Amino acid sequence: MPGENVTVWSLFFLEGFSRYPRLEIALFVFSLVMYLVTLLGNGTLILITVLDSRLQTPMYLFLGNLSFMDICYTSASIPTLLVNLLSSKKTIIFSGCAVQMYLSLSMGSTECILLAVMAYDRYVAICNPLRYPIIMNRQVCVQMATISWVTGCLTALLETSFALQIPLCGNIINHFTCEILAVLKLACVSSLLMDLVMLVVSILLLPIPMLLICISYGFILSTILRISSTEGRNKAFSTCGAHLTVVVLYYGAALSMYLKPSSSNSQEIDKIISLLYGVLTPMLNPIIYSLRNKEVKDAVIKLLGKVPLAPSV
Repeated sequence: MPGENVTVWSLFFLEGFSRYPRLEIALFVFSLVMYLVTLLGNGTLILITVLDSRLQTPMYLFLGNLSFMDICYTSASIPTLLVNLLSSKKTIIFSGCAVQMYLSLSMGSTECILLAVMAYDRYVAICNPLRYPIIMNRQVCVQMATISWVTGCLTALLETSFALQIPLCGNIINHFTCEILAVLKLACVSSLLMDLVMLVVSILLLPIPMLLICISYGFILSTILRISSTEGRNKAFSTCGAHLTVVVLYYGAALSMYLKPSSSNSQEIDKIISLLYGVLTPMLNPIIYSLRNKEVKDAVIKLLGKVPLAPSV
């Protein structure tokens, strides 16, 4: 608006959960535990997929990429959250805010696409097992993973570059991280182009991949129902149910944040959703997708067997 005080801010204040000081210690402990479990679970999965030749298959190639994304995604925001929960001065510089925004968007966007790729991989493995080695050969898997990364990183770059060009009339972000929607609430004027970019990217990365996942698992469930063995059918249902739980949790949180009317929920609810979206799902991914598998457990045991024990005194 004409006459509005527009400033180029070099420092931002993250309000976080400062309105609830009694909860900050509990949130610190919760976030720290979830973050450490995320690093341990995903780091272990990456390590064993690299070291164990039996796990160098398409499924574990995608799982290794997913684990790396989860580590990067949580590391982009959770360390800042942990520091700010114990600090009275909750600040972040402009360049740090920009990097945090880009990393969160790029990792989250890439994961949306990769989850759809992983669902297709499971569809081919279960519904076309004889053709699986031909359809999902290593070259195809690398190409699919690369497309996921390139698409996620480019869309995040587009959103971040547009967001950083919008003039801001304040530097107090009502969030615990430089989340793009929270930053855009500080805009002096509404940008139709920015709104259009956010809408197109959100539709491209959220409902479309989720629809593909639902179609893939629809065919998978249809195939499972034809399995004659009760034990095999129950095992398949258990695995698919666990996978779909992660998908619903991840996409449900993302959809509620990015494809809802701007006035439908309070910012406080968005913070809670972001915390679950950014901490709980990355922690659950390695547990649900792989650490329950016998081959992964065997690989972990084999790896631990190679680690020399400290000599007793």
